[in-house]
Amino acid sequence: MLTCQRHLFSLPEDLRYLNCASRAPLLKSAEALGRDGLEWQRAPRTLAPGEYHGFGETLRARFGALVNAPADAVAVVPAASYGVAIAARNLPLGPGANIVLPDGEFPSGVYAWMARCAETGAELRLVAPPDTPGEPPGRPGDPSGWSARLLEAIDADTAAVNVSTVHWASGYRFDVAAIGARAREVGALLILDGTQSIGAEPFDFQALAPDLLVCSGYKWLLGPYQTGLAVFGERLIGAAPLENHWATRAGSEDMRDTGYSAQYRDGARRFDGGQHANQITLPMLSEGIRQLLEWGVAAVGAYCAGLRGPLAALLESGRVSAFPESERCGHITGLKPRRQAAIPALMNALAGRNIRVSQRGAYIRVSPHVYNTVDDMAALADTLAEALP
Repeated sequence: MLTCQRHLFSLPEDLRYLNCASRAPLLKSAEALGRDGLEWQRAPRTLAPGEYHGFGETLRARFGALVNAPADAVAVVPAASYGVAIAARNLPLGPGANIVLPDGEFPSGVYAWMARCAETGAELRLVAPPDTPGEPPGRPGDPSGWSARLLEAIDADTAAVNVSTVHWASGYRFDVAAIGARAREVGALLILDGTQSIGAEPFDFQALAPDLLVCSGYKWLLGPYQTGLAVFGERLIGAAPLENHWATRAGSEDMRDTGYSAQYRDGARRFDGGQHANQITLPMLSEGIRQLLEWGVAAVGAYCAGLRGPLAALLESGRVSAFPESERCGHITGLKPRRQAAIPALMNALAGRNIRVSQRGAYIRVSPHVYNTVDDMAALADTLAEALP
């Protein structure tokens, strides 16, 4: 069983950081690798043939191991939105076609489809969560109904379904297995955003078989900002990349070759972002994933879920609500006060006790990790209980 790992991070002793869904603190070992990269940048040495690509190859292999995907299917991208944009650009669309997304999906998964539908006349079909009859005001709605509504919205004219594995504000876990099965049934692309679950919950790319998985690296993968990953399935692996730069072309491993190549490097490397092989950020993200592999993602998820106990009395009081534990992930809890107008005062009360969380829409989002303890969650619950009307 995993125990508290705070000693591996440089968090101040008086800070209760419950905000990994916003940005993860860095591992001390990742900090050291970042400093090594800065030292290299301060006095650059000549790279040996193939060394430039080595940073990306290590990252590909580790992320592939984390999500059970071939390393050749992994691209190094600057953001999750970059991967979505590749799918949107390559998918033939026209009037009569539709794209299905949850209403309230993180904007980076929506904007590319908004633009593409505006260009082509296709329908952007945003599916809202249903209200549950008889619920007290402020309840989030029936969670199982949201996935069911997405399934109902997918029809023979659906060209793509874009959904997060876990909702970024509430922690609601979408039934991606059922949604994926329905998408395959009608021939639609399945695009999954794993930013808020991969690294905290097991994910099996081979079993779920999405056409594209995108994931930012600076949250549950414990990496730095501006580096993400995308895994491409068979239907998109040969698609056109967004950029045409030298490092995605065959032969670019040997920088002494000054010729032009019409061929791309193998697999998903054609989708790598320009200047992706950053000697500072890639080793840091690789280190975060290495540590997750050592802990075991299931153990991380179980540890985070085990911290939720102090929230039970608060939820039972009815002054805040959340999706039931059976319908949300263990590492993100979106607390929804009965009166949304109370949220600024609640956030101020938490900040006054150096408890770090985020407001996301109608939710106070709580997202602990292995550097947190039950005491951190108890302090959060006590503060909210005192401050709630």
